[in-house]
Amino acid sequence: MTAGGELPVSERIRRKFAELTRAERQLASTMLANYPVSGLGSITVLAQAAKVSTPTIVRMAKKLGFSGFQELQTHLRSELEAAISNPIAKHDRWAEDAPDTHMLNRFADAAMDNLRQSLSQIDPSIFDKVVNLMSDPKRRLHVVGGRITHSLADYLFTHMQVMRTDVSLLSAHAGTWPHFVLEMREGDLLCLFDIRRYEHDLERLAQMAKTRKVVIILFTDFWGSPVSSQADYVFNARIEAPSAWDSNVVLMLIVEALIAAVQNRTWAETQTRMQVLEKLFDETRLFRKFT
Repeated sequence: MTAGGELPVSERIRRKFAELTRAERQLASTMLANYPVSGLGSITVLAQAAKVSTPTIVRMAKKLGFSGFQELQTHLRSELEAAISNPIAKHDRWAEDAPDTHMLNRFADAAMDNLRQSLSQIDPSIFDKVVNLMSDPKRRLHVVGGRITHSLADYLFTHMQVMRTDVSLLSAHAGTWPHFVLEMREGDLLCLFDIRRYEHDLERLAQMAKTRKVVIILFTDFWGSPVSSQADYVFNARIEAPSAWDSNVVLMLIVEALIAAVQNRTWAETQTRMQVLEKLFDETRLFRKFT
């Protein structure tokens, strides 16, 4: 929220993003990529940067609740002035020995802002329903990710496999997915990760799983993967960062929170499985023991 209690322009854009036209989404992405500086120049410069027309900028400003681009700019300047003049913001640094402009502090600021905005929009009741589903041993759990998010899927799979039976991680090769779908049955769960650039194979997988009445739990960005139309439960996370790569910090937090909640819900079984697993680790001498 701004000093006056109004939503920042960036948050207005995010809340209205699904209602914007294609050109307006292109404009919104340009503004968010270098926020708020990108919106402080002339309307002509912004139009050129976003490769849209100036009327598109005016129309989007009105959709965001402003009378026009001039009022939108006024709000951007107010946000910037508040941030610059805030003594707490000027004093606090994540890495104290580095300047505010250092990548450590810039990235930490972006990550914390992503966390605040994302968590404020997650419905705890939806989170709890997903925990209940993932804790149900009668439902087989299938996990899959994309080119980058496959590592998140692997992380979720590894922990869930410790806590419960019937957990599978789909191969990174989409050509094998029909084999996995063949084993899916009504009521099973498919945890699917898909952030921009959205992958066609994941959308087709969701469609195939849906025909088998599988419950789809989607982890995506705030724009929303096309899989959203197929998903029963969706976790939207903000992923912007001062990098050519998107940040998965928020998605990882949601995943780890789910893992912790399922562990608490199934602790009796989880504890037994962990004890057996530790004995197996001892037999294989996988880990070094300090005695």
